[in-house]
Amino acid sequence: MKGTRHGVILDVIERESISSQEMLRQRLHDRGVDVTQATLSRDLKELGVVKRASDGAYQRLAAGVVSWPADALANLQRTTTEFLKRSDRSEQLVVLRTDSGQAALLAIAIDRAPVPEVLGTVAGDDTILVICRDARAAEALVARLDAWRTGATARMPALAR
Repeated sequence: MKGTRHGVILDVIERESISSQEMLRQRLHDRGVDVTQATLSRDLKELGVVKRASDGAYQRLAAGVVSWPADALANLQRTTTEFLKRSDRSEQLVVLRTDSGQAALLAIAIDRAPVPEVLGTVAGDDTILVICRDARAAEALVARLDAWRTGATARMPALAR
């Protein structure tokens, strides 16, 4: 049942511009799939579905195709360049700011990349909390992300491996 539901969700978001869970839930109902909001929310997360910044419609992330650590790191660099607006650090915590609806994209890229400084992320709509191993790791992460964001890669510190 879950696999079928996932297939219908992906079909709907590929065919239509769906911008809310309620709209998606209604389209699923129209196709004979009844789902609660909580289940739909879990399904979207499992499928890697996020909202596009341009129009707020759901899309499936292509990040699932990233299979090699170097690809994941390149994806993180591209995503950082595209979405990161500002970063701030307090000890081992890093707060990253994006435009509305883009935090999940960047957080997923961070989670999938081989960045040993990072213990984990928590993403909202436009803010990501990154928990690093220690203050030094957080400082190195901020320097790397800011260098990618500004294009100043010559001064970029290496991430620990």
